[in-house]
This record gives sequence, structure tokens and C-alpha cells, in this order.
Amino acid sequence: MPKRARVALIGAVFAWVGAALAGPATHPAPRAEFLQSYRWTDDDPAFGGFSGLELAANGQDFVLLSDRATLWRGRLQRDPQGQIVGTQFISGPVALHDSKGGALVRDNGDSEGLALADDGSVYVSFEGLHRVAHYNRDDAPAQRLPRPEAFRKFQANSSLEALAIGPDGAIYTLPERSGGLSVPFPVWRYRAGGWSQPFSLPRDGDWLPVGADFGPDGRFYLLERDFWGLLGFLTRVRVFDIQGDTVSGGEVLLQTFAARHDNLEGLAVWRDDTGAIRLTMVSDDNFRLLQRTEIVEYRLLP
Repeated sequence: MPKRARVALIGAVFAWVGAALAGPATHPAPRAEFLQSYRWTDDDPAFGGFSGLELAANGQDFVLLSDRATLWRGRLQRDPQGQIVGTQFISGPVALHDSKGGALVRDNGDSEGLALADDGSVYVSFEGLHRVAHYNRDDAPAQRLPRPEAFRKFQANSSLEALAIGPDGAIYTLPERSGGLSVPFPVWRYRAGGWSQPFSLPRDGDWLPVGADFGPDGRFYLLERDFWGLLGFLTRVRVFDIQGDTVSGGEVLLQTFAARHDNLEGLAVWRDDTGAIRLTMVSDDNFRLLQRTEIVEYRLLP
């Protein structure tokens, strides 16, 4: 390659890297304040791959889901300022089961989305065999929810990552991929024993939904990610208002540059002692040495 061409190529690479580290040119003004990133480690070989997180109203008691079909329950230890200083497991890893009580294997055990009901039971969404199941107890057989025909057509390894329970008890989920950059994400709702698809969320380039939760304000918070290869992951959280069969909003609350955090997939939204809404997220390390499990917290600005 001629010297001039090499120089041009090197310059283009550095320009691309610089733009990636700086984040998108249309980086929105922050609506959330970064609080901390807590590096989480444990000696249990099943620890990792966390794709779902739920927190109680106190911001401490948690339920955690691994994408290898295990549930963990415990408590975040916080200092007087509300910073996470430690963790304590109360149960787990508890292996999830199918509806017959059998062990879940790779093809039907890719658990991704988590939603905590008022009675302490959980709903879990799965990829591979695209479905949502209810667990009255963590170690009980799954109670299968109906499986719409549309679920069978979702892309492999790109389906029901986000799961949340609305204020009225309805369950909301949407696939990680919509089928095309210009195709909106269909939102599915389960209530009164059946599924419907009341609305969709517009797709914004390469941003993909991976987690969701309804906040104490009744609004729908959506965790999204983008992946820039060796440069790492970008994270974004948007908020929507759902009224019946309509959705509005979509304000960006936070958006990070590449590698600011690891692969954040689980989202819990709660209100702290000051009255501020917090966004607590957990990363999926994919059980890889070069990735990390971390709990990340932001506080919404007034």
C-alpha cells in the first residue's frame, strides 16, 4: 500500500475511534446523574451472565436472573449515603424448571427478562424457545403462559429480553430485534389470560431493548444497548407513558459513550429516601474474563 494511502487509512481509523469514544454526535443532554459502579464478584461458578434485576421499594432486597436459568435472591448493603458497599445472597443459585419439573437445558433455558409480582413470585421471559413463564416459587415447575404464533417467528437469540409488570398487573414484553432498522419493536401485553399487541415502539438505528421496568411514577422505562465491537457497549435509558392501548414519550434519560459500562441488561427503577428516582442496572459478563459483573446506579435529575 502506498505511504499516502496508509496515512489516510490510519487517520480514518483514529477518527473513527475518537468518535466512538466520544459517543454519538447527537449525544443528548443528561437527565440522570451517575452515582456509582459497583464491581460484583463471587466464587460460585454459576455467578455471572445476569440479564434481569428487580429491586424492592427499599432499594436493597433484590431478585437476580442469570441467562443460564438460575435465580438469586439477596440484599444490597448500602452506607448512610445510599451507596452500595456490599452484597448478601439469601438464596441461589436456584435452577429454573420447565412445566413438568424437568431441568432447563440450553435450547429452552436461555432466560433473559425478569419481572417481580407483588406476591413475590416471578415471571421470566426466554429466548431460544420464545416464551414467558410464571414461577410461584423459584424452584417450582414453570406455569406456561399462552404462546402467540408471532412469538414463534422471532429471530433466534434476539427475542424477549425485556419484561415488566405494569401498575395494573399486566405484563409487557418486546423482542430485542424488530427484523429491520426501519421496523418498530412490537410491544406485547398479557392480561386477563391472553396476549395482545397494542402498540409498537419506534426503532432508533442500532439501539436494541434489553431490559424494562415500570417506575414508582407509573412510567415505562426501557434499557437499550448498542455494541461497537472492541470498543465495547453503549447504554441508553428512555422513558414512555402508556395509557390504555397508546404510548407516548420516548425521552432519553441517559446515554453513555462506548465502554463507559459493561453489557448492562437488567434494569430496576425505584425511589430513594430523598424522593429521587434511581435507575439500577446490572451487567451480563457472558462468563468471559474480559468482561465484568457490575451494578450501575443513576439518579434522575429534577
